[in-house]
Amino acid sequence: MATRERRVAFEPMTEGDLEAVRAVEVAAYAHPWSRKHFHDSLQAGYPAVLLLGEALPGEPAQTARADGRVLLGYLVAMPGVDEVHLLNITVAPAHQRQGWARFMLDALVLWSRGQQAQWLWLEVRQSNEAARRLYERYGFSQVGLRKGYYPDGHLRREDAMVMSLNLMATQDTR
Repeated sequence: MATRERRVAFEPMTEGDLEAVRAVEVAAYAHPWSRKHFHDSLQAGYPAVLLLGEALPGEPAQTARADGRVLLGYLVAMPGVDEVHLLNITVAPAHQRQGWARFMLDALVLWSRGQQAQWLWLEVRQSNEAARRLYERYGFSQVGLRKGYYPDGHLRREDAMVMSLNLMATQDTR
């Protein structure tokens, strides 16, 4: 069965988007970012974008925005000197495993290179095997471990794998 191609666009995340973003965040994670995390990121001027797509026939109407598009995902990054740190990348649960995370990573890599960044950094839960596989296939390497980095409920903490992508070494392959 052929699927219809979806037209998509990136748009800057704004304060007005935070309720919809937070709803996706809560649906996607056991320990989601708070609204304040997103608000503070926007206030700090960090790059934060939404991936919006046209609604396709058969999609639940409640997921559509006022403009008829659906929120497929979003990302928040923090630029630094010669590097960018990916703080949050999330695909809405209804749209996972469709290539949107890789699509957003591609866009972030292009943007990062445009900022003259040489490295892209991220942390990922050690237990998040799907994300780890995606990052490894993308070319990220594990460079460290942050002990007890993520909350894991009932006063427990989970370690984070620190991963990096050398943007100069991968420039010709992407």
